[in-house]
Amino acid sequence: MRAHSQELRHQVLCAVDAGTARNAIIDQLHVSRSTMKRYLKQRRETGTVLPRPIPGRPSIKGKALQTHLLSQREAHPGATLDEHCQIWEAEQGMQVSSATIRRAMLAMGWKRS
Repeated sequence: MRAHSQELRHQVLCAVDAGTARNAIIDQLHVSRSTMKRYLKQRRETGTVLPRPIPGRPSIKGKALQTHLLSQREAHPGATLDEHCQIWEAEQGMQVSSATIRRAMLAMGWKRS
C-alpha cells in the first residue's frame, strides 16, 4: 500500500484547521477518520506529516551485492544465476538465492542475456 501524497495530507489538515466537519472531509477527500486522527497526531508530535519510513532491518545482502556483483559478473560472464549463487557463497561467505541475485542484477540495470 502506498502512502497518501503530501498534497492530500495538506488538504486534510487545512480542512480540519478550517473547521470543516469530519464527515465532509471523509466524503470529499476519501480518507478515513483514523487517517485524519493519525495525521493530526503526527503533526502534533513531530510538526510534520511526511510519510514515515517503512519499519524493518536494512538489507545486509543488498548493499554487498551491489558493491561486489559487478566484478563477479565480469569475472564469470557465462555463469548462470545458480552458479553466481555458488560463486558468491564461496567468495563472500554469504548464502544468497538465485532470486536475490536476479533482483540485484535487475536493480543495477542488467538485462537477461
